Amino acid sequence: MAENNEFIREVDEDYRRDQFIKIWKRYNALIIASAILLVAGVGGWNYWRHAQLVRAEATSERFDKASRLAKDGNTAQAERDFAAIQAEGPAGYALLARFRNAAETGKRDAAAGAAAYDALAADKDAGDALRDLARLRAALLRLDGAEADAALTQLQGLATPTGTFRHTAREMLGLTALRKGDIEGAGRWFDQIAGDNDTPQGLRQRVEIYAALVAGGPVTVTEAKPENAAPPPPITR
Repeated sequence: MAENNEFIREVDEDYRRDQFIKIWKRYNALIIASAILLVAGVGGWNYWRHAQLVRAEATSERFDKASRLAKDGNTAQAERDFAAIQAEGPAGYALLARFRNAAETGKRDAAAGAAAYDALAADKDAGDALRDLARLRAALLRLDGAEADAALTQLQGLATPTGTFRHTAREMLGLTALRKGDIEGAGRWFDQIAGDNDTPQGLRQRVEIYAALVAGGPVTVTEAKPENAAPPPPITR
C-alpha cells in the first residue's frame, strides 16, 4: 500500500513538473516581461516618493524663509515668495501659502484680504475645516468696516454648536454686542461659551471677565468738565 502511495506521489509530481515546463515554454516571454515591469514599477514608485520628499523639504525651507520675511516686516518679498510656493509647491504647502498670503494682504488692505479668504472658503479642495477657517478670517477682517453686518451674519453661521471655530465666533459676537451696548445680546453669546464643555480654558477665564462687564450693565461715558473753569480769553483784533 505504501509503495502504491509513493508511486502515485511521484506520478503527480512528474505531471505537475511537465505542466510547469509546458506553461514556461508557452508563456516565458510574458512572465519575464511582467517581472521586469514589476521591478521597474517598484523602482519608479520609490523614486517618485523620494522626489516628492526632496521637493517637500525644499518647499518647507522656502516657506520658513517667507514666514521670517513677513515677521521682519518685508511684506512685499514675503508675498512674492508665498505666491511662488502657491504656484509651484506641493498641494499642502500651496494651500498654506494661500492662507499666509491672504493674511499678509489683510494687514495692508482688509477688503482685499477678506476677498482672498473668500476664494479659499469657496475652494472645495481645501476641506471643510480650512474653508470654515477662511470664512472666520474674512469675517474678522470685515467686522470693523462697511460690511460689518455681513461679517456678523457669517460669524453667526460659524457659531453653531458643532462649528469647528464656534468658540472664536461666539467671543467676537459677544464682544461686538458689548461694544454696541447690547448687553442682553452679549450675555447670550457669553452664556453659550460658558455652557460649552469644549470651551478652551483660556477663553473660559476671559468669559468670567466678560460676564462681570455684562452684569454691570451699560456704562454711560460723559465728557468731564473742570470745576470753576476759567472764562475764555477775550478776542483781540
